[in-house]
Amino acid sequence: MRSVMFVLVLLLMQLFTFGLGRSLQWLLAPWIGIRRRRWLMIIAFVITNSLIAGLVLQLGHAVFRWTALWMVLLLFVMYAALATFLLYLLLRRFMPQKPMSHGLRLFAPLFVAGLFALALYNAYTPVVRHAEITINKKLDKPLRIGMASDMHIGSLFGAKQLDELAAIMNREKVDIILLPGDLMDDNVNAYRAENMQPSLAKLRAPLGVYATLGNHDLFRNEQEIRKEVRKAGIRVLTNESLVVDKRLLVVGRNDDRDTKRPSTAQLLANQNTDLPVLLMDHRPTEVEIHSKLPVDVQVSGHVHNGQVAPANLIVRFLNRIHYGYEAIGNGHFFVTSGYGFWGVPLRLGSQSEVWIIDVKGK
Repeated sequence: MRSVMFVLVLLLMQLFTFGLGRSLQWLLAPWIGIRRRRWLMIIAFVITNSLIAGLVLQLGHAVFRWTALWMVLLLFVMYAALATFLLYLLLRRFMPQKPMSHGLRLFAPLFVAGLFALALYNAYTPVVRHAEITINKKLDKPLRIGMASDMHIGSLFGAKQLDELAAIMNREKVDIILLPGDLMDDNVNAYRAENMQPSLAKLRAPLGVYATLGNHDLFRNEQEIRKEVRKAGIRVLTNESLVVDKRLLVVGRNDDRDTKRPSTAQLLANQNTDLPVLLMDHRPTEVEIHSKLPVDVQVSGHVHNGQVAPANLIVRFLNRIHYGYEAIGNGHFFVTSGYGFWGVPLRLGSQSEVWIIDVKGK
């Protein structure tokens, strides 16, 4: 399956690179000759395939970032080309050819710039989503959960964003905070270098702050990430269950990169599941299995709602719940697009977010 996806992405990148080359040739046609226009196409393909080679050769994290940025550029240029063509079809009956061509050559790069501006805004401007649910168990009093996933703390997402997250949780007066994975962006280098611990430590709630590890937390730096998060006062649940305040059972599972992780059923064995059960599971891949277990609320992330459209259509196809909320059986399942982002600070068709979940008992 991964090989098929890789080949598909490879072919799409070649197609989109051709589209970038043709777009640049059209855009600069009034100012450069045919020979230089050919070089534009060659340079575009050299950049694309050099980045792909860097990925295959595993030349480092920076290559992933530059490849992600280049892929977004290719995509946004294709969006701009489509918008420009549609505008051409609309204007050709009303405007003379020469002023229309000048106008379209101005419109196309401005459209690309507008997409980047919107995507940057969506990445760094979180929205707060609210949900109210009633579980099929008794609660002494209503419970307000604050949930943020996929922070990817690193060089592009740091103390300022953590301060804002803490401010949101304080403003919403949450009872408990759940952080279901991808806390760090692969390592703790930037986190330590920029002294982000005081900002992460601002996350506080009466019933505590709990986290579990996502796939990016398990890329060879698991122990360091767990250590730093715990130093900030956050309880990391590594494939374990914990009774909180004698009235909640909070369960945290590692991402499935941990091939030895127990099943959720095993984590619930010998536990008092008459209590409301809150499950943090980074990927939403087992919601149907969990709907048959005494899980009342599951919070997940990982898929970022595609992060940049049209990837949201792909993750929709691959997941029962790719984003949002669904009640299945007696369980309530939430999948967030994430508070941070992966690779590049760009979101289109998704936005940085925090979920506030108000839970009532029967």
